Amino acid sequence: MVRKPDTEQLLLLLKRKIRSNMIKNIKSLITKNILCLFFIVFSAERLSACLNGETLKLSNGIILYEDYEGFVPHGHEFGDEQALREILLSLEKEYEKNKNLDYLSDQGLVLIILGKYQKAIDLYKKIEDIEPNRYSTASNLGTAYELIRNNKKALIWIEKAIKINRNSHFQSEWIHANILKAKIKGEKFISSQFLIGKDFGTGKFPVADLDKQQLYVLRQQIYYQLNERISFVKPKDKIVAHLLFDLANVSYLFGDKEEAVENYKLAEKYGFESPALKERLGLHSIPIINNVERKVIKEVKYQTKPKRRSQLIEAIISIFAFLFSGFIVFIFRKKISLMIK
Repeated sequence: MVRKPDTEQLLLLLKRKIRSNMIKNIKSLITKNILCLFFIVFSAERLSACLNGETLKLSNGIILYEDYEGFVPHGHEFGDEQALREILLSLEKEYEKNKNLDYLSDQGLVLIILGKYQKAIDLYKKIEDIEPNRYSTASNLGTAYELIRNNKKALIWIEKAIKINRNSHFQSEWIHANILKAKIKGEKFISSQFLIGKDFGTGKFPVADLDKQQLYVLRQQIYYQLNERISFVKPKDKIVAHLLFDLANVSYLFGDKEEAVENYKLAEKYGFESPALKERLGLHSIPIINNVERKVIKEVKYQTKPKRRSQLIEAIISIFAFLFSGFIVFIFRKKISLMIK
Protein backbone atom coordinates (compact mmCIF):
# COMPACT_ATOMS: atom_id res chain seq x y z
CA MET A 1 0.00 0.00 0.00
CA VAL A 2 1.37 3.38 -1.11
CA ARG A 3 1.48 5.98 1.61
CA LYS A 4 0.29 9.43 0.58
CA PRO A 5 2.41 12.36 1.75
CA ASP A 6 0.63 14.37 4.37
CA THR A 7 -0.35 18.02 3.89
CA GLU A 8 2.48 19.35 6.05
CA GLN A 9 5.13 17.60 3.92
CA LEU A 10 3.58 18.92 0.70
CA LEU A 11 3.59 22.46 2.04
CA LEU A 12 7.22 22.08 3.10
CA LEU A 13 8.25 20.81 -0.36
CA LEU A 14 6.30 23.62 -2.05
CA LYS A 15 7.89 26.22 0.21
CA ARG A 16 11.38 24.91 -0.62
CA LYS A 17 10.58 24.99 -4.35
CA ILE A 18 9.29 28.57 -4.14
CA ARG A 19 12.34 29.64 -2.12
CA SER A 20 14.70 28.01 -4.66
CA ASN A 21 12.99 29.77 -7.59
CA MET A 22 12.96 33.06 -5.72
CA ILE A 23 16.72 32.85 -5.04
CA LYS A 24 17.36 32.13 -8.72
CA ASN A 25 15.24 35.11 -9.78
CA ILE A 26 16.94 37.45 -7.34
CA LYS A 27 20.38 36.24 -8.43
CA SER A 28 19.40 36.76 -12.07
CA LEU A 29 18.10 40.26 -11.35
CA ILE A 30 21.18 41.25 -9.36
CA THR A 31 23.47 39.84 -12.09
CA LYS A 32 21.67 41.86 -14.76
CA ASN A 33 21.94 45.03 -12.72
CA ILE A 34 25.61 44.43 -11.96
CA LEU A 35 26.24 44.05 -15.69
CA CYS A 36 24.32 47.26 -16.22
CA LEU A 37 26.51 48.98 -13.64
CA PHE A 38 29.64 47.70 -15.38
CA PHE A 39 28.32 49.14 -18.64
CA ILE A 40 27.75 52.51 -16.98
CA VAL A 41 31.24 52.48 -15.46
CA PHE A 42 32.80 51.51 -18.78
CA SER A 43 30.85 54.18 -20.64
CA ALA A 44 31.77 56.80 -18.06
CA GLU A 45 35.45 55.93 -18.33
CA ARG A 46 35.32 56.27 -22.10
CA LEU A 47 33.44 59.55 -21.77
CA SER A 48 35.95 60.93 -19.28
CA ALA A 49 38.74 60.57 -21.83
CA CYS A 50 36.93 63.18 -23.91
CA LEU A 51 36.02 65.42 -21.00
CA ASN A 52 39.48 65.75 -19.47
CA GLY A 53 42.66 67.36 -20.63
CA GLU A 54 45.46 65.72 -22.59
CA THR A 55 45.85 61.98 -21.93
CA LEU A 56 48.82 59.79 -22.82
CA LYS A 57 47.99 56.14 -23.42
CA LEU A 58 50.94 53.77 -23.86
CA SER A 59 51.16 50.96 -26.40
CA ASN A 60 50.21 48.37 -23.75
CA GLY A 61 46.97 50.23 -22.99
CA ILE A 62 48.14 51.81 -19.72
CA ILE A 63 47.29 55.49 -19.25
CA LEU A 64 50.54 57.11 -18.14
CA TYR A 65 48.99 60.43 -17.21
CA GLU A 66 45.83 62.46 -17.51
CA ASP A 67 46.11 66.23 -17.36
CA TYR A 68 43.82 68.85 -15.90
CA GLU A 69 41.46 70.90 -18.01
CA GLY A 70 42.08 74.52 -18.87
CA PHE A 71 45.24 76.49 -19.60
CA VAL A 72 46.96 76.65 -16.22
CA PRO A 73 49.97 74.28 -16.42
CA HIS A 74 50.44 71.93 -13.46
CA GLY A 75 52.64 69.36 -15.22
CA HIS A 76 51.90 65.67 -15.54
CA GLU A 77 51.34 63.36 -12.57
CA PHE A 78 53.08 60.11 -13.48
CA GLY A 79 52.49 58.12 -10.31
CA ASP A 80 55.07 56.68 -7.92
CA GLU A 81 58.36 55.04 -8.87
CA GLN A 82 57.14 51.51 -8.14
CA ALA A 83 54.17 51.91 -10.50
CA LEU A 84 56.46 53.29 -13.22
CA ARG A 85 58.85 50.36 -12.83
CA GLU A 86 55.94 47.94 -13.20
CA ILE A 87 54.87 49.76 -16.37
CA LEU A 88 58.45 49.53 -17.67
CA LEU A 89 58.52 45.77 -17.01
CA SER A 90 55.19 45.33 -18.78
CA LEU A 91 56.48 47.22 -21.84
CA GLU A 92 59.67 45.13 -21.90
CA LYS A 93 57.62 41.91 -21.90
CA GLU A 94 55.36 43.18 -24.69
CA TYR A 95 58.34 44.15 -26.83
CA GLU A 96 59.97 40.75 -26.34
CA LYS A 97 56.70 39.13 -27.37
CA ASN A 98 56.01 41.01 -30.63
CA LYS A 99 59.07 43.23 -31.35
CA ASN A 100 56.85 46.28 -31.97
CA LEU A 101 59.03 49.40 -31.71
CA ASP A 102 56.19 51.37 -30.12
CA TYR A 103 56.74 49.34 -26.93
CA LEU A 104 60.46 50.05 -27.05
CA SER A 105 59.84 53.75 -27.61
CA ASP A 106 57.44 53.87 -24.65
CA GLN A 107 60.14 52.25 -22.51
CA GLY A 108 62.36 55.21 -23.35
CA LEU A 109 59.65 57.62 -22.26
CA VAL A 110 59.25 55.87 -18.89
CA LEU A 111 63.05 55.85 -18.43
CA ILE A 112 63.07 59.64 -18.93
CA ILE A 113 60.35 60.04 -16.31
CA LEU A 114 62.37 57.84 -13.92
CA GLY A 115 65.40 60.10 -14.47
CA LYS A 116 67.38 57.43 -16.35
CA TYR A 117 68.31 59.89 -19.10
CA GLN A 118 71.40 58.16 -20.50
CA LYS A 119 69.60 54.80 -20.64
CA ALA A 120 66.78 56.49 -22.54
CA ILE A 121 69.25 58.10 -24.95
CA ASP A 122 70.94 54.74 -25.62
CA LEU A 123 67.55 53.12 -26.18
CA TYR A 124 66.37 55.79 -28.63
CA LYS A 125 69.66 55.57 -30.55
CA LYS A 126 69.00 51.83 -30.90
CA ILE A 127 65.51 52.59 -32.25
CA GLU A 128 66.96 55.16 -34.67
CA ASP A 129 69.32 52.49 -36.02
CA ILE A 130 66.46 50.03 -36.50
CA GLU A 131 63.96 52.52 -37.97
CA PRO A 132 65.32 56.01 -38.74
CA ASN A 133 63.24 59.20 -38.71
CA ARG A 134 60.58 58.27 -36.17
CA TYR A 135 59.11 61.45 -34.66
CA SER A 136 58.96 60.02 -31.15
CA THR A 137 62.65 59.11 -31.33
CA ALA A 138 63.75 62.60 -32.38
CA SER A 139 61.52 64.51 -29.96
CA ASN A 140 62.33 62.30 -26.96
CA LEU A 141 66.06 62.34 -27.70
CA GLY A 142 65.81 66.14 -27.76
CA THR A 143 64.13 66.11 -24.35
CA ALA A 144 66.60 63.61 -22.86
CA TYR A 145 69.63 65.58 -24.09
CA GLU A 146 68.16 68.80 -22.68
CA LEU A 147 67.66 67.13 -19.30
CA ILE A 148 71.37 66.24 -19.17
CA ARG A 149 72.10 69.87 -20.22
CA ASN A 150 73.48 69.03 -23.63
CA ASN A 151 71.44 71.78 -25.28
CA LYS A 152 73.26 71.73 -28.62
CA LYS A 153 72.49 68.06 -29.23
CA ALA A 154 68.98 68.62 -27.89
CA LEU A 155 68.41 71.37 -30.47
CA ILE A 156 69.63 69.13 -33.31
CA TRP A 157 67.08 66.46 -32.42
CA ILE A 158 64.19 68.88 -31.77
CA GLU A 159 64.77 70.56 -35.13
CA LYS A 160 64.81 67.11 -36.73
CA ALA A 161 61.52 66.28 -34.99
CA ILE A 162 59.96 69.48 -36.39
CA LYS A 163 61.04 68.48 -39.91
CA ILE A 164 59.52 65.02 -39.46
CA ASN A 165 56.19 66.29 -38.11
CA ARG A 166 55.63 70.02 -37.77
CA ASN A 167 52.03 69.52 -36.66
CA SER A 168 52.77 67.46 -33.55
CA HIS A 169 52.21 68.92 -30.07
CA PHE A 170 49.80 71.54 -31.44
CA GLN A 171 52.58 72.82 -33.74
CA SER A 172 54.37 74.11 -30.63
CA GLU A 173 57.85 72.61 -30.97
CA TRP A 174 59.16 75.85 -32.49
CA ILE A 175 58.90 77.25 -28.94
CA HIS A 176 60.96 74.31 -27.65
CA ALA A 177 63.60 75.06 -30.30
CA ASN A 178 63.67 78.74 -29.26
CA ILE A 179 64.05 77.76 -25.61
CA LEU A 180 67.12 75.68 -26.48
CA LYS A 181 68.55 78.51 -28.60
CA ALA A 182 68.11 80.91 -25.68
CA LYS A 183 69.88 78.47 -23.36
CA ILE A 184 72.78 78.18 -25.82
CA LYS A 185 73.03 81.94 -26.51
CA GLY A 186 72.68 83.10 -22.90
CA GLU A 187 70.25 84.74 -20.45
CA LYS A 188 69.89 88.01 -22.38
CA PHE A 189 67.94 86.04 -24.99
CA ILE A 190 65.30 84.99 -22.48
CA SER A 191 62.61 87.41 -23.65
CA SER A 192 59.08 87.20 -25.00
CA GLN A 193 60.21 88.42 -28.40
CA PHE A 194 62.89 85.74 -28.69
CA LEU A 195 60.95 82.84 -27.16
CA ILE A 196 57.52 83.30 -28.78
CA GLY A 197 58.03 86.13 -31.29
CA LYS A 198 55.61 88.45 -29.47
CA ASP A 199 55.74 91.07 -26.74
CA PHE A 200 52.85 92.21 -24.59
CA GLY A 201 54.23 95.55 -23.42
CA THR A 202 55.37 96.78 -20.03
CA GLY A 203 52.33 98.85 -19.05
CA LYS A 204 49.55 98.05 -16.65
CA PHE A 205 47.56 96.17 -19.31
CA PRO A 206 48.95 93.57 -21.74
CA VAL A 207 48.66 94.58 -25.40
CA ALA A 208 48.98 92.61 -28.65
CA ASP A 209 47.99 92.85 -32.32
CA LEU A 210 46.47 89.33 -32.38
CA ASP A 211 42.87 88.33 -33.06
CA LYS A 212 40.97 85.78 -30.95
CA GLN A 213 41.93 82.82 -33.10
CA GLN A 214 45.63 83.76 -33.06
CA LEU A 215 45.49 84.24 -29.28
CA TYR A 216 43.85 80.84 -28.83
CA VAL A 217 46.47 79.05 -30.93
CA LEU A 218 49.35 80.81 -29.17
CA ARG A 219 47.86 80.09 -25.74
CA GLN A 220 47.49 76.41 -26.61
CA GLN A 221 51.10 76.22 -27.82
CA ILE A 222 52.63 78.01 -24.82
CA TYR A 223 50.50 75.95 -22.44
CA TYR A 224 51.58 72.66 -24.02
CA GLN A 225 55.26 73.51 -23.79
CA LEU A 226 54.93 74.71 -20.21
CA ASN A 227 52.91 71.71 -19.08
CA GLU A 228 55.61 69.39 -20.43
CA ARG A 229 58.42 71.46 -18.91
CA ILE A 230 56.85 71.93 -15.47
CA SER A 231 56.71 68.12 -15.15
CA PHE A 232 60.53 68.18 -14.88
CA VAL A 233 61.47 71.77 -13.94
CA LYS A 234 60.69 73.04 -10.45
CA PRO A 235 60.84 76.68 -9.21
CA LYS A 236 62.73 78.82 -9.75
CA ASP A 237 63.47 78.87 -13.47
CA LYS A 238 63.80 81.99 -15.64
CA ILE A 239 62.53 80.49 -18.89
CA VAL A 240 59.49 78.85 -17.29
CA ALA A 241 58.79 82.05 -15.33
CA HIS A 242 58.91 84.16 -18.48
CA LEU A 243 56.69 81.80 -20.47
CA LEU A 244 54.18 81.71 -17.60
CA PHE A 245 54.06 85.50 -17.69
CA ASP A 246 53.46 85.34 -21.46
CA LEU A 247 50.75 82.70 -21.03
CA ALA A 248 49.04 84.88 -18.42
CA ASN A 249 49.10 87.85 -20.81
CA VAL A 250 47.58 85.78 -23.61
CA SER A 251 44.88 84.43 -21.26
CA TYR A 252 44.04 87.97 -20.12
CA LEU A 253 43.76 89.23 -23.70
CA PHE A 254 41.68 86.19 -24.64
CA GLY A 255 39.26 87.03 -21.83
CA ASP A 256 40.02 84.26 -19.33
CA LYS A 257 41.05 86.61 -16.55
CA GLU A 258 40.86 84.11 -13.69
CA GLU A 259 43.28 81.79 -15.51
CA ALA A 260 45.44 84.83 -16.22
CA VAL A 261 45.67 85.56 -12.48
CA GLU A 262 46.63 81.94 -11.75
CA ASN A 263 49.36 82.06 -14.39
CA TYR A 264 50.64 85.44 -13.13
CA LYS A 265 50.92 83.87 -9.67
CA LEU A 266 52.77 80.85 -11.10
CA ALA A 267 55.13 83.21 -12.96
CA GLU A 268 55.87 84.92 -9.65
CA LYS A 269 56.42 81.53 -7.99
CA TYR A 270 58.93 80.56 -10.70
CA GLY A 271 60.85 83.77 -10.13
CA PHE A 272 59.53 86.30 -12.65
CA GLU A 273 60.17 89.85 -11.49
CA SER A 274 58.72 92.90 -13.20
CA PRO A 275 56.71 96.01 -12.25
CA ALA A 276 54.25 94.92 -14.96
CA LEU A 277 53.66 91.62 -13.14
CA LYS A 278 52.79 93.39 -9.90
CA GLU A 279 50.33 95.67 -11.69
CA ARG A 280 48.73 92.90 -13.71
CA LEU A 281 48.24 90.71 -10.65
CA GLY A 282 45.75 93.35 -9.50
CA LEU A 283 43.87 93.67 -12.78
CA HIS A 284 41.26 91.09 -11.87
CA SER A 285 39.82 89.79 -8.65
CA ILE A 286 37.14 87.18 -8.17
CA PRO A 287 33.79 88.73 -7.13
CA ILE A 288 33.16 88.16 -3.43
CA ILE A 289 30.25 88.60 -1.05
CA ASN A 290 32.03 88.26 2.26
CA ASN A 291 35.27 87.11 3.84
CA VAL A 292 34.07 83.52 4.15
CA GLU A 293 33.43 83.31 0.42
CA ARG A 294 36.77 84.98 -0.26
CA LYS A 295 38.53 82.28 1.79
CA VAL A 296 36.66 79.42 0.09
CA ILE A 297 37.33 80.75 -3.41
CA LYS A 298 40.98 81.34 -2.64
CA GLU A 299 41.44 77.81 -1.28
CA VAL A 300 39.62 76.14 -4.15
CA LYS A 301 40.92 78.25 -7.00
CA TYR A 302 44.47 79.06 -6.06
CA GLN A 303 45.71 76.71 -3.38
CA THR A 304 44.55 73.42 -4.86
CA LYS A 305 44.62 71.87 -8.30
CA PRO A 306 41.25 71.48 -10.05
CA LYS A 307 39.49 68.16 -9.63
CA ARG A 308 39.54 65.89 -12.66
CA ARG A 309 36.12 65.16 -14.07
CA SER A 310 36.96 61.47 -14.22
CA GLN A 311 37.47 61.51 -10.43
CA LEU A 312 34.05 63.12 -10.00
CA ILE A 313 32.47 60.57 -12.34
CA GLU A 314 34.05 57.73 -10.32
CA ALA A 315 32.66 59.21 -7.10
CA ILE A 316 29.18 59.56 -8.64
CA ILE A 317 29.26 55.97 -9.91
CA SER A 318 30.33 54.70 -6.47
CA ILE A 319 27.46 56.57 -4.80
CA PHE A 320 25.01 55.32 -7.43
CA ALA A 321 26.16 51.71 -6.97
CA PHE A 322 25.75 52.01 -3.18
CA LEU A 323 22.25 53.53 -3.48
CA PHE A 324 21.22 50.97 -6.09
CA SER A 325 22.33 48.09 -3.86
CA GLY A 326 20.31 49.56 -1.00
CA PHE A 327 17.31 49.93 -3.32
CA ILE A 328 17.50 46.25 -4.36
CA VAL A 329 17.67 45.14 -0.72
CA PHE A 330 14.72 47.42 0.17
CA ILE A 331 12.51 46.13 -2.68
CA PHE A 332 13.14 42.48 -1.85
CA ARG A 333 13.45 42.88 1.93
CA LYS A 334 10.41 40.68 2.65
CA LYS A 335 11.52 37.92 0.30
CA ILE A 336 15.04 38.05 1.66
CA SER A 337 13.76 37.81 5.21
CA LEU A 338 11.69 34.77 4.25
CA MET A 339 14.75 33.08 2.73
CA ILE A 340 16.75 33.70 5.88
CA LYS A 341 14.08 32.05 8.02
